[in-house]
Formats: sequence, structure tokens, C-alpha cells
Amino acid sequence: MARWNRLALVAGLALAASTFLPAAALAQKGNLAAQSARINELSKAGKYSEALPLAEAMVASLEKSDNGRDLAGALNNLGQIHAGQGRDDLAEPLYKRAIALLEKSLGVDTPLVAAELTNLAALYQRQGRFAEAEPLFRRALAVREKSLSREHPDVGQALNNLATLYVKQEHFAEAEPLFRRALAIYQKAAGPEHPAVATVLNNIGQVDRDLKRDADAEAPIKRSLAIREKVLGPEHPDVARSLNNLAGLYQHQQRYAEAEPLYRRALAIRERAFGPDHPDVAISTSNFASFLQVSGRTAEALPLADRTLANHRAQLRVVLPILFSARQQQLLPDDKALDEALAAIQRGTQSSAASAVNKLAVRLAAGSDRLAELVRKDQDLAAESEALDKAIIAAVSKPPAQRDANAEQRSRAQIAGIANQRSGLQKTLAVEFPDYASLSNPLPLAVKDIQALLSADEAMVVYSVVDKQSYVIAITREGVDWREIALGADAVTQKVTSFRKGLDVGKARDASGKAGLFDLGLANDLYVALLGPVEALTKDKRNLLVVPSAALTALPFHLLVTEKPQAAIPDKLEGYRSAAWLLRRQAVSVLPSVISLKSLRAFARKDHGVKPMTGFGDPVFNPALEGPAERRAANGKVAARSIATAAYTEFWRGAGVDRARLAQALPQLPDTADELNAVARDVGAAEADIHLGRDASETTLKRAALAQYGIIYFATHGLVAGDIKGLGEPSLALSIPDQPSDLDDGLLTASEVAQLKLNADWVVLSACNTIAGDKPGAEALSGLARSFFYAGARALLVSHWAVDSEAATRLTTTTFELLKNQPKIGRAEALRRAMLTYLDDASSPRNAYPAMWAPFALIGEGEVR
Repeated sequence: MARWNRLALVAGLALAASTFLPAAALAQKGNLAAQSARINELSKAGKYSEALPLAEAMVASLEKSDNGRDLAGALNNLGQIHAGQGRDDLAEPLYKRAIALLEKSLGVDTPLVAAELTNLAALYQRQGRFAEAEPLFRRALAVREKSLSREHPDVGQALNNLATLYVKQEHFAEAEPLFRRALAIYQKAAGPEHPAVATVLNNIGQVDRDLKRDADAEAPIKRSLAIREKVLGPEHPDVARSLNNLAGLYQHQQRYAEAEPLYRRALAIRERAFGPDHPDVAISTSNFASFLQVSGRTAEALPLADRTLANHRAQLRVVLPILFSARQQQLLPDDKALDEALAAIQRGTQSSAASAVNKLAVRLAAGSDRLAELVRKDQDLAAESEALDKAIIAAVSKPPAQRDANAEQRSRAQIAGIANQRSGLQKTLAVEFPDYASLSNPLPLAVKDIQALLSADEAMVVYSVVDKQSYVIAITREGVDWREIALGADAVTQKVTSFRKGLDVGKARDASGKAGLFDLGLANDLYVALLGPVEALTKDKRNLLVVPSAALTALPFHLLVTEKPQAAIPDKLEGYRSAAWLLRRQAVSVLPSVISLKSLRAFARKDHGVKPMTGFGDPVFNPALEGPAERRAANGKVAARSIATAAYTEFWRGAGVDRARLAQALPQLPDTADELNAVARDVGAAEADIHLGRDASETTLKRAALAQYGIIYFATHGLVAGDIKGLGEPSLALSIPDQPSDLDDGLLTASEVAQLKLNADWVVLSACNTIAGDKPGAEALSGLARSFFYAGARALLVSHWAVDSEAATRLTTTTFELLKNQPKIGRAEALRRAMLTYLDDASSPRNAYPAMWAPFALIGEGEVR
């Protein structure tokens, strides 16, 4: 097949050009080339249902041969058909297998491998997995630039692909020159009216619009549309793409009369080409529904929104405004609108921490220790396979000189072995635990389901942060309310970032004036925006359960201020004491998701032989300070439980963290021994279960029977991913051994936590910033918190920032002392009272500053059950 016939297929997707391997790439055996050409022709025309059986038959035939190159081509083309039908789940393993076969047959630098890398990257891009897509797109570009001329059309395709990814990441300035270069390549190679030229023109118009250059955007998009209509025909799906983009531009310019017929035509073309359930049809449906809503035509938008809700392809930014307006206009009954919105939010905002809680719930539901162990084994194997798979994809994204073919082959063999193990496990679970599959993918909770789980003195608030505005749904046992919040995603992020700027324990010692201190005015503004709209329903409930999303996961809600302060920043630190903190009114717990309320409450601990607690603290970071007295003497002053005063790059040693230098830099935390011993007394823990000094090690932890303890307690330094160069994930610092090993290197990472076997009512992380994500910029709760939930914790005590060590000791010991004396008040209320006790202690002005008394948050179950 000529290269430009192939490129016509490539040009189909504007934001992720995909590649069918042409007949010429396949060995000319019998009618293979003709079959391949026919499959590609049908796929090009969008006739996937006709192409599918032909592609499946070709793969089945070639499986019997030993020609890896031909089989790779057939697998690729079958994957493209599945992708065209919106079945990325079926396409992904085919692409991966094709990459392995081609690399084995032709080497790692063949342009055919670049085509496979492109298709897999495009799939990841569609799924929003940009970090995985980018190195694949970059590698494909590097392969093509090395093996082809700089002006080859395949180089143009690779440039276009990388640029579209940059657009998705909102890196518009980086995308534009790549698009311009791709356009020049295509125009020179094929002339001004080739479909590939139309693809890039469409993309350039989109970038112009994104860069607020509306006057420049219209011409390239219209030219793209004209080329596609002329060359591909008026009913081709690529025509719908240009129509959709031109309509979006007109909508942005409020040229509604011109936009509407374009949206209608784009939707009709896609429905005829793909049928009702295709992702592209869902995109057009959502775009048209959003247009109608913006135009004030909710009644017409509602049935379109319902279609996307029914096939679980709803976009929250589209359906929530429509459902909210439909409820206001009485187009839908209140309860139906609320339940549909709540279901959409639950499906659209599943976090990694929520997923971990659900995996724990499935194990708890198994009913027997043996079945629970089988479920955990299946979940662990799935996680191991996913990690190996990501490592292989990371490897194929690298230049040949940086790859280890033997290691990659071992990983592939391990994945195959895991697949066999899981197959056997799942057959057993299907017979002995038939609810396993359904429990692993639970249905969303309706309002009445949530109300049944709440006690009389609880209110739940559920947030959804979308583009232009946000929403809060408040639920109590007696009532429900749903309100709009006039803050979109960018505004929420900006306000939360500003809110957190004053939460530095160093500020409580800073006598230099008001610069950088915590802003009570902003704390009140956020209260008014986030909780003010539902205050009437929630304010009289003793316990507030918060289900945050997006940037709100990093917001310590208990620090919101319910009344306008006299001054945004008080003249003296004591002035913070009189602020109307939300904490004075309510105890606050955070839930990773709505469904986690059911997950954590439905399965109370059944065994009564549980030991109260095991704890790890006062680790030895510097072996020279062996004894407790030496560590206290060396400390000299109270430390924060982080190393924020050190230059993190000092601990980088080529291939990883220089633990010797880290050991010297980590301040000892002798007061953590006092903290652990005090808490142990309150809960009745045995002295042998409290591990201090050298005994507070990874070796001790990993060899302990942790599942027998109700409380697992860590009092040490917390290290955040990205803070220390070479530390790729958040960690807890334990005693650093003289000779680090795989078992014990002194840093308990999040991935190691996930391998622990717990059955804990509560895990206490009395360390710094333990709510942080698993990498810089990630969602809060995705790091240590997610791992401890997965390991088997029902509730966590975590910190929002670098805690003062003395303050942490006071807060945690007071919390447990209160629980000892009044066990029925619950964890969240005990923590609330401990924070207020510290805040109201007038012995020091510093005690009133929120960075000192408010670092901890309770995640998960805060009540006594």
C-alpha cells in the first residue's frame, strides 16, 4: 500500500492520529496482503462491524505461524478496530503484544514499532493518562526522525501527535511550533488538500482558540472542514470533528445561530457512522447538550444528558448544570435529579484512595479468613501485574542504549504467570464468593441509601468541582440540599493554595509582622462559598462528613471560619484564638468517596481477641546516637517532623537517596517515645508492642503479625514524594540500618505499606504531610493514605503540613486520653476536643496559631461502631 493511502487512515483522529499497519508491512503470503487492505479499507470507512470478523480471522490464522512480524500487524489492526468501536480495554493488550513481537522480529528502532508506540500512546491520551502517553509519543518521534528523513510524512504525524498531547496538558506554546512544522511537512509532501493537512489545520485552529486568538481560529478550522468534505465526503466522521470544533468556536463567540446546525450535523454523522454507544457519539451528544444548556434550553438539553448518563459516558461539567437547572425548573422530580447527579459524581470522581477502601471492603465482605486471603492475593497479583506492565511501557519509551531486553522479557514472563494464577483464583472465587465481581465494582449510592447509614447527629457534604462552577450536595438523615458554588476548578485551586500558605509552623515563631500569616478572611470566604449554601441543613449536626474532590482534597475543612473576622490577619497571634473556627461547632471527618461510607460502616471488626496497639517511634537516624539520652541531648530543640530546613538535593547520590547524609540531616525525635508510651498506657498496650529506637525498624514492622492490632501507630518523620531527589514516593522514616537491604533501608515507602497485612480500626501517622499525594501535584490521599487503606485500615489520622513535634505529641496524647475517659465520643470528636484544648491554652501566644493546633485530619470512619 502506498504511503499516502496509509496516511489517509492516519489522519482520521485530530488529536491522536492512529496507525493501521499497511498491507505492505505484512509478508506477501497468499491473500494476506489483500485481506489486510480490505480490513483497513473498511476501518477507514468506519465500518468496524464488517472489519472485525475479518481481523479476528486473520489473527487466528497467524497465531498458528511463527511469523512475529505478520502477527504483530494483524494484532495492531484488530486493536485499531476495537479502539474505533470505543473498546480501549480490548485494544490495549493487543497493542502491547504487537510492540513486543515487532521489537523481537525487527529490532527496537524500526519505524513499524514507532507506529505501534503511537497507537498505544493515543489510547493512553484518550483515557487521560498523559504521563504514560508522553514518553511513548516522544520515543515514536525519535525513532522516525532517526530512520526517516526530517520531511517524511510519518515524522509529521509524530509531531502532530506530540503536539496534541501538549494541547491536552494545556501546554499551548509548546504545541504550536510542532503543529506548524507538521503542517509544512504535509503540505510539501501531499499538497494543500490532503486529509492530513486538514487534521493539522483543525488542530492549529483549536490552539488559536485556546490562546484566545478567536479571530485567527476560524479560518484554519473552516479550511479543514472544506478539505475533509471535498476529499473524504460529507458523511465521513472526520468531517464531524471539524464541524464540532467550528461549532465550539462559534459558541465561544456567542454566535449561537451559526453553532447549532453544526452541532446537530456533527452528532448525526457520528450516530450514522458509529451507532449510539461510541465514545465519539457521547462527545458530540455532550457538546450539543452543553450548547443547549448555555443557550437557556434546559428542556432540550435534558434528554441528551440522560443519554450520556445511561451509557455511563457523562461529563460532569455538562450533566451537573443541566440536572441542577432541570430540578430548579421542575423538569425533573427533586429526588430523581439528585440521585442522577449523585450517581454521576460517584462514577466521575473515583480516587485512588476510594478504590483502596473498596478493595478493603471486598475482603471484609468475604465472610471467612480463607476467602479474604484469596481476595487479597488476587488484588495483590493484579497490582503486581500492573506495576510490571507500567515498567515495560516505561522501558519501550526509552532509547535502545537505556534498555535491558532480558529484564523486559522476565517481566513479560512474570505477567503471563500472574495471569495464569489469577485465572485459577477467579475460578475458585466465582464458586465460593459469587459476589466478588459485583462488590469489586459497586453501584453508586442513592440519597436514601446514604441517609440510612447516617446517625441523627451527622451531616455529609459531597463536592464536585468542575470547569466553571462547583456543586455541593448536603445530606442528613432527615433532609437533603443541593446548591451551586460560584467557583470553578481554577478558582478553587487558587483559593486552596492561598489558604494553605500561612500553615507553616515557622510562622508561629516569626515576629517579623503579618507577612505570610494565615488569612482568616479567606477562611471565611471559603466557608461562605463551600458550606454557607447548605448551612441551614448541616450546622446543627455534631459531626460533619466531607467528601471532597479535586483541590478540595488538600483543604483542612476544620479550619474554615464561620463568621466574618474582625481582621483578616490579627495584630497578635493571640487574636487567632477568638476566630469562629468551624471546629468549634463540629467534628470533621473526611471520606475518600461516597461509597466508602458504606464500605467502612458495613463491616465492623468481628474478632474480639485483638491486641490494642503496636507503635513505632523515636527511630535512630544516626547510629552514633544509640541511646535515648544521647538522642535527647543531640536534639537540643523541638523539631518539625520533616526536614524542610535542609536542602533536599544534598541527599541525592546518583542512583537514589544518600541515606548516610539523610541520616545526619534528620533531627532525632525523642519526644515521640513519650508520645507512644503515653498513648500505649491509655489504650492498654503491652510494653513489648511499642517499638522504639533501633527496634523501630522496617525489619521489626515487616516481621510483626500486624493484623492482630486494632491501632497501628507511627510517630516519626514523614517524607513527601518529590521533596527529596531520588525519593519517588512518600515514605515514613524508620531507623536507618548500618547496611541497607531490600527488606530494610530505613524508609517505609507507600508501595511497601500496600504490601502489609492489617486489620486495623485506626492507623495514626503522627508525621509530616501524610495526607500528601503519591507524587508532586497528585491528588491528596493518593500516597500513604491510599496504601494504608489498601493494607487494611478503616480510619487514618493524617497531617496536612509539617507538624511541630511537641504539638503533635500533645494533640495525639490528648486525643487518646479523651477516648480512654469517654470511649463513646468517637475518634473525630476526641480529635476536635484535643485541638480545642491546645488552641485555648493561653500559656503561649503560639498555641493560638492554626499551624500549631490544627495539622491533623481524620480520614475514614470517625465514629464509634
